[in-house]
Amino acid sequence: MDSFRAFRIDEHDGRIEAGFRELTLDDLTEGEVVIRVSHSTINYKDALAATGKGKILRRYPLNGGIDLAGVVVSSEDSAFQPGTEVLMNGCGLSETVDGGYSEYARVNGRGLVPVPDGMTCLDAMRIGTAGYTAGLAIHRMEQNGQAPDRGPVVVTGATGGVGSVALDMLAGRGYEAVAVTGKASEEEYLKRIGASRILLRDDIDFGKRPLEKAEWAGAIDNLGGDYLAWLTRTTDYGGNIASIGLAASPELHTTVVPFILRAVCLLGINSVDTPDDLRRAVWQRIGSDLKPQHLDAIGNRVISFDELPGAFDAYIEGKVTGRTVVEISE
Repeated sequence: MDSFRAFRIDEHDGRIEAGFRELTLDDLTEGEVVIRVSHSTINYKDALAATGKGKILRRYPLNGGIDLAGVVVSSEDSAFQPGTEVLMNGCGLSETVDGGYSEYARVNGRGLVPVPDGMTCLDAMRIGTAGYTAGLAIHRMEQNGQAPDRGPVVVTGATGGVGSVALDMLAGRGYEAVAVTGKASEEEYLKRIGASRILLRDDIDFGKRPLEKAEWAGAIDNLGGDYLAWLTRTTDYGGNIASIGLAASPELHTTVVPFILRAVCLLGINSVDTPDDLRRAVWQRIGSDLKPQHLDAIGNRVISFDELPGAFDAYIEGKVTGRTVVEISE
């Protein structure tokens, strides 16, 4: 191809400038595999990068988009032959290397995953980084003894991408999934995708004691701050708390008491730097026993590449429910 279109993020005099550019393969960061990108997604992290509201990129310029899916065009890696449908999430996309907001991408084979059997590229991006992160959290929790018969698992930030897919996956695995949200208007949506009950953020009594009444067998937390501290105080003996996000705060004010007296385990979930064998194992599970059952509800927004620049503000303002897929090319 002579040239192709990409949504590129640059910095000039401390200001972020983002928009469509015409590029060639030589403009892209180095890699072994060239992909014609069919779909990407919008995550909160993408919105921070594109608007300059957060320091995400570690170098400039780069194409945005921490997710991509498409078809291999050429490859120097024998594991990925031309014509293979593949996906990538994290792995430095739109942080240290060019991301998925581009009609073509050039990436290394490390971190690249074949689209699971029975899934399309669209399905894979309806799941994307958010769904992969939810799957990784559940995988890690179950490796550490979490099971449906131990009791309810609570999910904070439940209407977001990670939270929505986590509820769906947990319900599909037979867990009693409890949703914490600040959006009372989304109760019907949350119950549709798997929540057994809804807890509004304004109704939470955070308590002050090192240990409060044990309510949860486990938790997936997208918020951090007071919410994560509350979870440490209210998770039952041997329960796992998967810490995924810091939408409320990066701070954590708690004591060691829950970890000692209740054997609570705090699991850090990093979906960017996952080792290849673990990444593939989680995606295999996402294509099988962790496969979301309500993708049409969770990933019901599919926008064109042209619409991408106008879609970020809603993420910054916290007005988005579920997932948004970006159709890059046909």
